[in-house]
Amino acid sequence: CKYLGVNYISLCSSATTGLLIALKALEIDEEVITTPYSFVATAHSLLWSGIKPVFVDIDPVTLNINPLKIEEAITTKTSAILALHCYGTPCEVDKIEEIASRRGLKVIYDAAHAFGVESNEGSILNHGDLSIVSFHATKVFNTLEGGAIISPDLKSKVYIDKLLNFGFEDDTSVLTLGLNGKMSEVNAALGLLQLKSIDNIIKKRSIIDALYRQRISAIQGISCLQTSRAWSSNYAYFPIFVESEYPLSRDELYEKLKRLGIHTRKYFYPLITSFPMYKQFSSSNVTNHPVAAKLAAEVLCLPIFPELSTKRVIEICKMIAEFQVNPVED
Repeated sequence: CKYLGVNYISLCSSATTGLLIALKALEIDEEVITTPYSFVATAHSLLWSGIKPVFVDIDPVTLNINPLKIEEAITTKTSAILALHCYGTPCEVDKIEEIASRRGLKVIYDAAHAFGVESNEGSILNHGDLSIVSFHATKVFNTLEGGAIISPDLKSKVYIDKLLNFGFEDDTSVLTLGLNGKMSEVNAALGLLQLKSIDNIIKKRSIIDALYRQRISAIQGISCLQTSRAWSSNYAYFPIFVESEYPLSRDELYEKLKRLGIHTRKYFYPLITSFPMYKQFSSSNVTNHPVAAKLAAEVLCLPIFPELSTKRVIEICKMIAEFQVNPVED
C-alpha cells in the first residue's frame, strides 16, 4: 500500500481471480462494456460469471477503450464498465467515470499492467470502484503468480477478503459465498524481496525503453507507442507498430526475428472477439471495432527486461532496420 500509494489492498492468487472477485463484490450482472484488445482473462472473467461482454473499439493512440464508444453501447442492461490500462498507459479515467456516474454504472479497471503507474492525481490504481493488478511472472513487479484488488474503503476490503477466504466471517461462521483465492505465503515472500529492488528494476527498464525509441525513430514504417508527461510509466512493455510503409508485415517480421533468436509477442493478437466463445455476441463483429482489428495486426512487443543489455537492444534494432533494406534476406 505504501509503495503504490493506495489505502486498501487484498492480495489474491492471480489477477484473474481478482477480476472474478471484483465482479462478485460489486454484484455486477447482465451486461458489461469492455475492450476486445486485451488478454483473454479480461473477458473470461465476465463470461465465467454469467455476464454478457459488450465489446467496443479502442483509441488509436492509447490503445485503451474509447469513452465515446462506451456511451454509444450503454443499454438498460448495462451494469458496469471493465476497462484495461493497456501496456500500463492510463485510460481516460475522468471521461469514463463521468459517464459511469451519469448513467449509474460501476467501473472496474483491469490494471494488470499498471503497477506503480501514477498520474497527476496519484496512483492510477485509486480510480474506479475497484482496480485489479497482476503480479504474474511476466509483469514488472511479480510474485511469480499472484495479483491484488485495490479497494477505495475499508468496508470493501473487508468484504473482498472474506470472498477470497471461502466466505468465512470468523473461525466457525461462513456467511458469504467465497472461494480460495488467497495469495500463498511463498508468493508473498517473493513479493517482499521484489519490493526491495523494484525502483532499480523500473529504472533499468526506462533506459532500455529510451534506447529502443532512439534507434527505432530512424526506421521508416516502424513507430512506437506515444508517452505523456501526464503520467509516469513502469515500462512494462515495448510495443512497436509495423506499418504499411515497412516492407514486411507484422507477422513476417515476427517470424524473421524468431528465426534469429529474438522472441517477440503479437500482444494482443488475435482479438478476444475472434475466439469461439465470443463469436455469438453481435458486438464481436469486426465492424464494431476497426481500430482494434487494425492495431492487432500491427503491434509487436519487443523484448524488455532489466538484464537486457544495451548491445542486444542495438542488435535487435539493427536487424529491424536491415530488414527494411533487405526484406527477403535473413
